[in-house]
Amino acid sequence: MGQRGFDEQDLPAPELKRALYEQGKQLLLDLGYVEIGMDHFSLPTDGLYQSVLDKTIHRNFMGYSSSSTQLMIGLGMSAISDSWYAFAQNDKSVEGYTERVNNGNLPVFRGHVLNGEDLVVRRHILNLMCNLATSWNEKDMQLPEMSAIVERLSEMQLDGLIEIKDNHLLVTEKGRTFARNIAMAFDLRLIRKQPQTRIFSMTI
Repeated sequence: MGQRGFDEQDLPAPELKRALYEQGKQLLLDLGYVEIGMDHFSLPTDGLYQSVLDKTIHRNFMGYSSSSTQLMIGLGMSAISDSWYAFAQNDKSVEGYTERVNNGNLPVFRGHVLNGEDLVVRRHILNLMCNLATSWNEKDMQLPEMSAIVERLSEMQLDGLIEIKDNHLLVTEKGRTFARNIAMAFDLRLIRKQPQTRIFSMTI
């Protein structure tokens, strides 16, 4: 609720946000932390860092985790549960959530069942967020708009943020900060809903 009291003029400009991020990143690196995934840092002695080396790191609504599970149950108002094949969001108001629970009902008020395409998109996005790479060599990783996705990423490739070769995409060290933007190019539901949106600038 507090965020609704702000508008764009109260927030840092994109250039300043990036500068603040880079300053905070350097402070953590100076203290011996290592950047993992996207916007997360870990000490080399931590299990989270080891999961990066083992390529077993997982990401969910809460961030990165060294343990992987396809089931996450959200408790409390507005929380989102994930069964891997579907999402369900709890009632967003205290009154509504409390009433549903006190009546012995699940406090879920909306959800989404993932179709086959959604699941492939999800795998590509998790690959990029967790391992900074993805591939569509295998038939079960193909998407009907693969050529359009590659085209959307052409500017990032020219900028040296990614490398695409033989149906394989690798996020470069320079592109690590933009992993979220890169992954958004695979989000077909977002693209179809907002086809004119510039993917590169959306999350800066």
